[in-house]
Order: sequence, then C-alpha cells, then structure tokens
Amino acid sequence: MKPAQTKSPLRVFGQPKMATLLFLGFASGLPLFLTGTGKTLQAWMTTAHVSLTTIGWFSLAGLPYSLKFLWAPALDRYVPPFLGRRRGWLVITQVLLVIAIGAMSFHDPVTGLRMLAVNALLIALFSASQDIVGDAYRTDLLSMREMGAGASVWVLGYRIATLVTGSVALVLADRVSWPTVYLLLSALMLIGIVAAVLAPEPVLRESPPRTLTEAVVLPFREFFSRSGMFRGILVLVFIVLYKYSDSLAGSMTTPFLLKTGFTQEEIGVVLGGAGLIAIIVGSIAGGAVIVRSGINRPLWIFAVIQALSNLTYYGLSLAGRNHSYMVFAVVIENFGLGLVSASLTAYLMTMCNKRFSATQFALLSSLMAASRDVLVAPGGKLAESLGWPSFFMITVAAGIPCLLLLPFIAPWKSELPIGAAEHEGTTPEDLAA
Repeated sequence: MKPAQTKSPLRVFGQPKMATLLFLGFASGLPLFLTGTGKTLQAWMTTAHVSLTTIGWFSLAGLPYSLKFLWAPALDRYVPPFLGRRRGWLVITQVLLVIAIGAMSFHDPVTGLRMLAVNALLIALFSASQDIVGDAYRTDLLSMREMGAGASVWVLGYRIATLVTGSVALVLADRVSWPTVYLLLSALMLIGIVAAVLAPEPVLRESPPRTLTEAVVLPFREFFSRSGMFRGILVLVFIVLYKYSDSLAGSMTTPFLLKTGFTQEEIGVVLGGAGLIAIIVGSIAGGAVIVRSGINRPLWIFAVIQALSNLTYYGLSLAGRNHSYMVFAVVIENFGLGLVSASLTAYLMTMCNKRFSATQFALLSSLMAASRDVLVAPGGKLAESLGWPSFFMITVAAGIPCLLLLPFIAPWKSELPIGAAEHEGTTPEDLAA
C-alpha cells in the first residue's frame, strides 16, 4: 500500500491513472445502448416501423454480457504481442467495436433485419470482452485504498457514455439519419483506444496461467484457498445479497411511479436528470469515504443507507402524487445506489488475484447481477398482493441478510475484508521511480 495516497481523497482522484479510468469507463459504457436491449437501437427500429415482437426478440443480442465469464479465462491466459496483457486486449476489443458500431450504418432495419441482429450481437460480444479486460485492468492498476475512487471514476465515465448514447443520440437522430448517428458513435470509441495506448500497464509479479486449463481451474482453487471453503461460500452469498434491497425496490420503481399518477415525461426527466446526477455524486462520495476509511466500514454504513433510503418510497406511497416528494425520493434512493455500487465494486476488486483478475471478476460480477435480474422476479407479485407501502417496507428488510453476513466478510474493526488478495497498484513507472 502507498501511505502517501491515503492522506487526501482529492489527491487520489487527481492521479493520472484516474483520468485513464474515466476515459476507459466511457468506452465501456458507450456500446451498451447500441445492442438489442439498448434504447438507442430500439428507437431506430421503432422509427423504421419494425414490429414490437421483433424488437423484443432483439434483447437476446445482449446475452454475451451475461455469459462473459465463459471466455474470460482466455483473456487471462493469452497475452497480445503488443501493449501487454491488459492494454493489448483493450485495444483489440475497442478496434473491433469501432468497426462493428460503424458497420451498423450499412444496415436497414426493414430490409436487412437479420444482418442487423448479427451486427448487434457482435457489438455485445466485443463490448462484453472489453468489460472483462477493463474490469481486470482497473483491478490490477489500483491499490486497496484507491479502489473506491477508481470504481467511482469509472462509473462517472460509464454514465456519461450512456447519457451520450441514450439521450444525445436520440436528439441527433431527429436532425441526421440513424446511419450517420452510428458512424459518429463509432468514432467516439477512439477515446478509449487513445486512453488504452497511453495508459500504464499494471505490473504482474507472477506469470499468467500457462495453459487454458490452468486459466479455468486455478482461479477457483486460488479463491477458495485464500478464503477457505465455508467463508468463500459466504462471500459468494454476500455478493448476491449486498444490493438486493436496492435492486428489489428498483425493479418496481417505474410501475410504482406510473400507478401513483406521475406521467412518463415526469418520470423520465427526474430519473434521467436528478437521478443520474445523484448516482454519480453517490459513487464519488463513496469512493472518497473508502479512500479515508478503507473498505470494511463503508460496506456496513452504505448497506444501512441503501436499505433506509427505500423508506422515501414508502413515504411517497402514503403521500400519493407529490412531485417534490417524488424528486426527493429518487435523489435519495439513487444516491444510496451510487454509494453501494462504489463499495461493492471496490470489494469485488479486493477479492481478485491479479494473476486471474479477468476470470475472477467476471464470475463475481455475474453473481452481483443475480440479485438484479433473478431474485427481484417476485417483486411484482409482492407489490400486487401486499400493496405499495408493505412492499417498500419489505425492501428495507431485504437489506438485513447482508448485514448479518458482514461480520464474517468484512469485520468492522478491520480495514480489509477477510481473504482479500494483495493489491499494491504498481506500474512500471512506479518501479522506475
């Protein structure tokens, strides 16, 4: 660890490596809305009068994001002949994304729907691969105290990119053709390529896995040898449950607001404006707290804030259609989401060994997505059966299980989680100095 970097959060955020993570986070978020699940491609197909059924099936093009752990070991095992293990793969995936996003401009959603679907699938595949390497790069580059700040800066870049593709692109589409919009968006990927080329390559003190078999088997063996089998299983359960309170509430936020009487325009403006700003501010605040306090205590504090923030929706469910209260609830809930996102991302990074960080982070982050995509499924039934006030009280209670696990995962009096891997955040420039 580098003691000098623990003195001031501002000093940590001002490091050149943080600027690198900002631009790489932007490159990571840019392709998200350009595939089947993204509203940019959906808007293009809608204006081209593609049927809603077909648009719905396009969501399958996003499968690579859920399955990326399957090929993550190959990105740990093989080292490109230029720029190093992490930056080399970053540039390869980003160049492929420039080509794939630009190629979308040659398709017609009406006459060439099948090739459009193939192209969207390729974008998702290359984007998921970029995410694998980007997560590993961020994990390898940062020391323990820098991880919260690095996660929040990455989120800032990511959110800016989704704003560009989700809002600015739609505005542009009213003035120029959709093929032109996709060409402009492909050009923006050059930001990530330049950032990757100029970025420092993290130092790997151990050799990468020697075979693909080692790249698949050793990450599991190493993880459980560090944590122990029982505690390792608790860690996996903890990752699934940590954001469950927020995910359960978030799964029903839009239906709740609509049924309370708010218009789609009101919801869109507040969620896309004040809500987005609150997430960014929460992420940066969470990163700054982790710089000061280490990771363990923020994990406790932010989990409590996350659960209690859902009380604002409970209050709104009693108050009814109150625009000011709605804005307040959205801001508080999204601020809490920013806090827990920064702390959980930092925690995942601490639990990854640099030798296998691509594979381990891809696997752990897929568990993180489980509470967002799977465990929230009963949310609609609960709200329908119990009513909105009771539903939101349940979402508050959903934060309790992760708090019960925290003493075994990240003890309050310790700075680092149990079983954390070593992360000194060393680059060749640091060694030279």
